[in-house]
Amino acid sequence: MNSLSFPWMTGGSSRQPLRVFLLALLSGIVVAVGALSPNQAAAQGLPDFTELVERVGPAVVNIRTTERVRSPRGGGGGFELDEDMLEFFRRFGIPIPGMPGTPGQPPRRGGPPMPEGEPQQRGVGSGFILTADGFVMTNAHVVEGADDVLVTLTDKREFKARVIGSDKRTDVALVKIEATGLPFVRIGDVSRLKVGEWVMAIGSPFGLDNTVTAGIVSAKARDTGEFLPFIQTDVAINPGNSGGPLINLRGEVVGINSQIYSRSGGFMGISFAIPIDEAIRVSDQLRTTGRVIRGRIGVQISPVTKEVAESIGLGKAGGALVQSVEPGGPADKGGVEAGDIITRVEGRIVEKSGDLPRIIGNTKPGQKLTLQVFRRGSFKDLPVTVVEFDPPETKTRSAAAEPSKNPAPMSAIGVAVSDLTEAQKRELKVKSGVRIETVEGAAARAGLREGDVIMALDNIEVTSARQFETIVAKLDKSKPVTALVRRGEWVNYVVIRPLPR
Repeated sequence: MNSLSFPWMTGGSSRQPLRVFLLALLSGIVVAVGALSPNQAAAQGLPDFTELVERVGPAVVNIRTTERVRSPRGGGGGFELDEDMLEFFRRFGIPIPGMPGTPGQPPRRGGPPMPEGEPQQRGVGSGFILTADGFVMTNAHVVEGADDVLVTLTDKREFKARVIGSDKRTDVALVKIEATGLPFVRIGDVSRLKVGEWVMAIGSPFGLDNTVTAGIVSAKARDTGEFLPFIQTDVAINPGNSGGPLINLRGEVVGINSQIYSRSGGFMGISFAIPIDEAIRVSDQLRTTGRVIRGRIGVQISPVTKEVAESIGLGKAGGALVQSVEPGGPADKGGVEAGDIITRVEGRIVEKSGDLPRIIGNTKPGQKLTLQVFRRGSFKDLPVTVVEFDPPETKTRSAAAEPSKNPAPMSAIGVAVSDLTEAQKRELKVKSGVRIETVEGAAARAGLREGDVIMALDNIEVTSARQFETIVAKLDKSKPVTALVRRGEWVNYVVIRPLPR
């Protein structure tokens, strides 16, 4: 092969290194141009899900549920799909047993009622195999109320499943099929999941088995549930996807597809998945005991706004505002009061109010915890013993609504107050405070009402109507003042702003 040469590169061995350098440079340019071919450039950075589908797909199952008719039904025979959904099936010719208007199915609308005890299809969902011996995870709402649960694998084998347990609060259920040597999923680390990361879902939307959709993680720790910080994605999720896995690019399950945000009933670009670490924690309990045991301390809470945090001296908005304390409950015994802001549990910061039920709920009943609370300008540590979760009963208040006699004159902030009677104190379980008899001006604009009880003003505990007037007299009338107010069962902070002049 002849060597590459240029007119100005003739004779003399000293020019050989330059010739070699230019040859290498030219070769690099050719390679670079080839690397930027249109097809390759278009594919650069886009994930290929084919290998993931082949690897994870066999562990994803279709779940059908049936229920037995308990009484004859006329009219539509109990069929509840709307016309838009029926039209979808008619257009695509998808035969669903018992569905009117689909090929091969006689119309049920207006037909004879189904005989009592006859099984009818209740719903279609998805799930995924956790273990080779047949434990399958899905959503609680997929199997709720079902008489029979049928699990179909990708190889078309069908099994009747036994529900091990379900937990409505987290929407997690565990079912068992009698089989061995099954393909199963790998569990991922949710803490490594990043916003913007590609994820994939496999499920049975509208009964279409093994449908694959993909998108990105839109947000993490989205508060839409009582005990769960959901993963938000833009993966297409529709009815039937419920219970299916959300999978990262490593082929690991990071969530269970559970909910969508929709104004139409169909996918609108926002879907939510249960973090797999939370789901596994629940499934472990379901597998061991058949139910989930949670802790509670007996408080009702709400968020702390930036305005309230700044006005009471807390600084940064955070923690959980205690609106009411269950009489005789763990928090009450530990000294927690309505109006306290719980900022830490065993040293762990409560960033937002939704953190508290998750921290307490995951605590074993009987365990002692130290709560840090912010109360009237200072922090306190209070000991609380967690008990098993049991929703408190709603109680009515009667004496608290009784008007008091001899109300005080209208104060500078727009309220006339009176001392609480002993009956009112007993009914409200408070030691002090004053009842609002009349409200106007700035207080009315702030949302205060007749019958509200002011427990503290400007971080000072209110003990009587006379002391309340003393506190008001010392206030700077040009600045907002924060009142801790009880209304019925609930306690909240109210910022009273001076009216413009």
